[in-house]
Amino acid sequence: MIKIARLISGTRISQDIKNEITEEVKEMKRIKGIVPGLSVILVGENPASKIYVGSKQRGCEQVGFKSETIKMDESVSTEDVLKEIDKLNNREDIHGILVQLPLPEQIDKAKVLEAIYPEKDVDGFHPVNIGKLVTQQECLVPATPLGIIEMLKREDIIIKGKNATVVGHSEIVGKPTTLLLLNEWATVTICHIETRDLKIHTIDADILIVATGVPYLIKGDMIKEGAVVIDVGINRITKDKANQELLEWRKEDFEKKGATLIGDVDFLRVEPKASYISPVPGGVGPMTIAMLLSNTLKAAKNIVGMK
Repeated sequence: MIKIARLISGTRISQDIKNEITEEVKEMKRIKGIVPGLSVILVGENPASKIYVGSKQRGCEQVGFKSETIKMDESVSTEDVLKEIDKLNNREDIHGILVQLPLPEQIDKAKVLEAIYPEKDVDGFHPVNIGKLVTQQECLVPATPLGIIEMLKREDIIIKGKNATVVGHSEIVGKPTTLLLLNEWATVTICHIETRDLKIHTIDADILIVATGVPYLIKGDMIKEGAVVIDVGINRITKDKANQELLEWRKEDFEKKGATLIGDVDFLRVEPKASYISPVPGGVGPMTIAMLLSNTLKAAKNIVGMK
């Protein structure tokens, strides 16, 4: 008998979260007469960035937030962006500010992210928020790591005492995910694409989280039976780059779009051994948007003095 892993649907869980946020927004409007406001700064014409910003705007509309996008030319300077952030920091109707990454190379990303007031930093990238995360103080936490933990908790997956391996050490996903897992009392190993003998570190993981941007990095023989696998990778594969197995598995995608999205995990090989696995698409991606909205609501409640 072939065992099938339970799919952790980020689409379903994120919708539950958005429904909860919608009700809280109604309550805030009733008590305080305001709704949370999110402002996104988009620099340049990066197609992927435009898609992400559009998803954030739609999410805001769904839950009843005020939202706006400030579009800036590709050639703007760091000072130009800092001026916009300063205006947003001082606006009472804006409770969350995020700058869509990546930024053009002439812009000092660190300066830009540090200019956002920590209490409005809904991406959770400000050094103050990262420092508070390290010291387990209340703060705004990066959305994707927060979404990963929320997925595990809402599926009643025990984290405390488990061996967790994080593959990927970015500031956006890998490092904050490691901190959150430690704060939940997991024993954590962190690896990356330069780790030697990666399988040694993944094979004993009760919970495996992969965020590298390398398709098929994790093979079926790299996980143990019953592992929980969270695939954060989003890799676009065009028809001409796909192998025969992928062409057959994602036939509809290739026929309609000429491409498909896959994660960092070899899903067809890993899924039969896992107890739970998040799909790509429809796993972590929707959770990132939901937790960004959750952070914006949290920021708004903190700013206006609601518990």
